[in-house]
Amino acid sequence: MDVLSVLFRWIHILAGIIWIGMLYFFNWVNAPLQGTFDGETKKKVNPEMLPRALWWFRWGAAWTWVTGVLLLLLVFYHGGIMFLPERGWSAAAAVMIAVTFLAVFVYDALHKSALGKDPKVFGTVGFVLATLVIYLMAGWAGFSYRAASIHLATLFGSIMAFNVWYRIWPAQQKIITAVKEGTAPDAALVALAGTRSRHNTYLSAALVWGMINSHTTYLAGGNLGITEGTAFLVYPVVTLVSWHVIWQLYKRAPKVKGF
Repeated sequence: MDVLSVLFRWIHILAGIIWIGMLYFFNWVNAPLQGTFDGETKKKVNPEMLPRALWWFRWGAAWTWVTGVLLLLLVFYHGGIMFLPERGWSAAAAVMIAVTFLAVFVYDALHKSALGKDPKVFGTVGFVLATLVIYLMAGWAGFSYRAASIHLATLFGSIMAFNVWYRIWPAQQKIITAVKEGTAPDAALVALAGTRSRHNTYLSAALVWGMINSHTTYLAGGNLGITEGTAFLVYPVVTLVSWHVIWQLYKRAPKVKGF
């Protein structure tokens, strides 16, 4: 078990660096740069550069997600640190584990609905639902502080991996093909790929917090005025902070120029 844990962590972190590194490249380097290209430059450069970048992007996502789930099974389910001391496996726990992996379909449906038209409305709804999920994990299902953190992080990561493989990559295949052929890409596909990529970028910092926080109980209650009953609020608060940080980085990206 110890050998598997080390192996899975190594692959998970390496793949995650590749995935999130490419995500930030697309959003903070490539997106501003594309605005400086004319049609002929895009036709020459993008069909060569983007498929290569997207290969690393999607396989980094796949390996990160798979090894993350394996670590969840190994460390939390097999390791016996899923629940508070007085709690254990129950119907409520099964429901919240199902929510962890099925929430991606709720996210996708909500974004396709009228709520997805306004980014602020959609973000607010998503934030409220994420807060409700971690509250139910901790208060209803009896997840430990560490388990609640890693399960919400897994939920975020599942949404991100889904976006990569089933929304961004299929759209980009059609967009790149159109550019290569010298025709205008479908505006709806461009918007879809761009929006889902931005969603992933905003989720990424919050996801990393969940990964790190699953290794500590300092904020689980008893420190900094946090009680065991209010510890579930830590992750939502950090999520808001992380969103602000990402927003500031988006503002900075177009100001970074080449020589």
